[in-house]
Amino acid sequence: MRVFLNENVIEVVPGTSLFQLRDQYRPDADLVIFNGFPLKEDRPLAADDRVVLIRRGEQPSAAEMEALLMARHTPGVHEKVRGACVGIAGAGGLGSAVAIALARIGVGRLVVADFDLVEPSNLNRQQYFIDQIGLPKVEALQHNLARINPYVQVEIFFGRLTPDNSAIVFAEVDVLVEAFDLPDQKAMLVEAFLGSASAAPLVAASGLAGHGPANTVVTRRAGSRLYLVGDGCSAAGPGAGLMAPRVGVAAHHQANAVLRLLLGEEPE
Repeated sequence: MRVFLNENVIEVVPGTSLFQLRDQYRPDADLVIFNGFPLKEDRPLAADDRVVLIRRGEQPSAAEMEALLMARHTPGVHEKVRGACVGIAGAGGLGSAVAIALARIGVGRLVVADFDLVEPSNLNRQQYFIDQIGLPKVEALQHNLARINPYVQVEIFFGRLTPDNSAIVFAEVDVLVEAFDLPDQKAMLVEAFLGSASAAPLVAASGLAGHGPANTVVTRRAGSRLYLVGDGCSAAGPGAGLMAPRVGVAAHHQANAVLRLLLGEEPE
């Protein structure tokens, strides 16, 4: 009977239990993850079950690391996302958080574009650190993502996206995330990308400023290839700043929409 142990296929005798597998292959494991969920009780194994055995506090080898990073995934997800390429236009509050979420789920390749540098006011909502102030955001984010998941290929474009270069920068993506701050930049990217030869969907955002209710941030379909995240009305401006909680809610809506698209499911 075939099962997956730390993402490697092995054959076991039918009737083998979860803890028998642990005792045979990794008796010192103190964390047993079964089909994405940690268990403390034994149970029989079935064909194609996925088991990950972890010794807490132990630094894994490079060969083991990717499997352990994905241990808590829903079974079958990693195979579908590891070969995907996702573009992220903008590496600010939305884009940096989307990139981290996608790196943590193991999307194989990210293409991130931004022209800006990290500055102090970014740190209230963006995924950077004080010692990165002054660095190009794309370079700082590339470094941070490598610390989280070194198996994700991160390609960066340090410069302004325009109607002429947007389709070129993101020519190979399976999904594109719009993560700009300014309405004119958002409109430019949506128009340029949806008008290009690409058939990839675009996940954009609009309406996430301030500290209003998180539940007003929603994901909806706005066109054949366009999905829109936000409440559609809470624009940033005097008296309505951008703050980590609501920006984070919107970013993770976008990341979840990307994941669902990669899995062949409709974002909602």
